Amino acid sequence: MDKKAVVYAVAALVIILVVALVIKPIATGHPLNTGFSLPTPPETMTVAATPVSEGSHLSIPVTTATTAVPTTVPTWDNKIKKVGVVDPSTYGISMNPLLPNGTKIDPVVRNTTRIIFANLSGQYSTTTQIFHIPFPYWEIWYSVEPAGKTGGKDQKLSSSTATGPQDSSKTVIQGSFSVTTPRFTLDVMDAADPNRIVRTITPPGGLDASLWTVSDPRPWKEKFYEGQKDYYFVINTQSLSSYSLEIRIPAEYLGKY
Repeated sequence: MDKKAVVYAVAALVIILVVALVIKPIATGHPLNTGFSLPTPPETMTVAATPVSEGSHLSIPVTTATTAVPTTVPTWDNKIKKVGVVDPSTYGISMNPLLPNGTKIDPVVRNTTRIIFANLSGQYSTTTQIFHIPFPYWEIWYSVEPAGKTGGKDQKLSSSTATGPQDSSKTVIQGSFSVTTPRFTLDVMDAADPNRIVRTITPPGGLDASLWTVSDPRPWKEKFYEGQKDYYFVINTQSLSSYSLEIRIPAEYLGKY
């Protein structure tokens, strides 16, 4: 086949395709078949316009969101209800106001008795030897007796009249008057560290009995929440008749009930 025949064959094929794909769809009213699809525009809705006469109102339906309503609506008679009470034991609750959670109360009462572990008495300033406290808690009970009333309140003075030359006279005060200030200080020292004063103790309220707010506060008491170590005392006194002190420990430490 020569070249001219091939050209004629290709031209004929193109004409056939144009007729089939373009001319025939246009003649029949069908869309062109291009081999690919174009987006189809959304269908439009044609709304028929209703003539509105003068004086009438156009009503346009409006769609609103609605709240879901339960199928069964709870009812109340608008009367205040009264809450009844029951025995607390129904829920295993104790009505003890101090223990709202119903904590069990231990009926066993602890023994608070104190037993004398060591004692000391004297009148003048002194320093004790080292002693060991084997317990974690201990107390000092002490009493002090002044040599006389504070400030010389128990001393009395007398007066007399003496006649001098030319019958002159004068009043003379006789006796002695000295002021006493009793004092008691107890330093509890840590034997393992001599520079550490565990506590300095003096009688609360002083030693003037006329200033005591109670009848007689003696013996005074000091509590120590440390122990199991060595201690010694440094005692300083002034104008005292005597002093006495006791180291006491809880009886339960020794199993004495």
